[in-house]
Amino acid sequence: MLRAAASDTGRAYKQRLLESLDVRLGHTVLDVGCGPGTDLPALAERVGETGTVIGVDRDRAMLEQARIRTADLRWVEVREGDAHALPVEPGTVDRAKVDRVLMHVAEPSDVLAELRRATRPGARIGLAEPDWDTLVVDSEDLDTSRAFTRFTTAEVVRHAAIGRGLARLAGRAGFRVEDVSAVTPVFLDFREADHTLGLGRNLQRAIDGGHIDPARGRDWFAGLSEGPFYASFTLVSVVCSR
Repeated sequence: MLRAAASDTGRAYKQRLLESLDVRLGHTVLDVGCGPGTDLPALAERVGETGTVIGVDRDRAMLEQARIRTADLRWVEVREGDAHALPVEPGTVDRAKVDRVLMHVAEPSDVLAELRRATRPGARIGLAEPDWDTLVVDSEDLDTSRAFTRFTTAEVVRHAAIGRGLARLAGRAGFRVEDVSAVTPVFLDFREADHTLGLGRNLQRAIDGGHIDPARGRDWFAGLSEGPFYASFTLVSVVCSR
């Protein structure tokens, strides 16, 4: 489900989030949960050689990809670490980004507290998270579509509804919320949705766990692939300052 940023709508929200951070030359920017480093070059371009971009992730395979992606950018540092204990000194970060990471961590509030520790007064922070309760998949069998969403929120994603509470959690962590926005990524192509949302993979998990009847689940999935297709969910972005 992290692949949602690869869609046109996903790329648009990501660009808007980066622009809202107002990254400037010489800034120190932190990308928490940087993954394969997709956003690190764009951030590096904004801070220039007088700035620093720090990408943090705990997945060593992702970190290796990030290092390869930024090998020619000496002002980019890729560090192994946990979002609950960021490997940065207190009060050293001017801008920070957390994009579709809090839904997976053990304690989102603790991660936000770590962000506050790492950032300087006046720093800007961009947060983006989905609300998987809003996942809809069109089908004549609405009961199975609803069962699939319930399974996704209960069993697949740790903090499935965190998008709707993002501003509240940021405020509780001591940040000043400056902007809240939402976009709705829409999928009209079955293959893209299956790849991005894990329809077939998560359906099989739901069947194996007894959440969806096997025959009905297979009929539902087959029907999705045969006709006009529609699926969507809501993605919430919050920009705040310290």
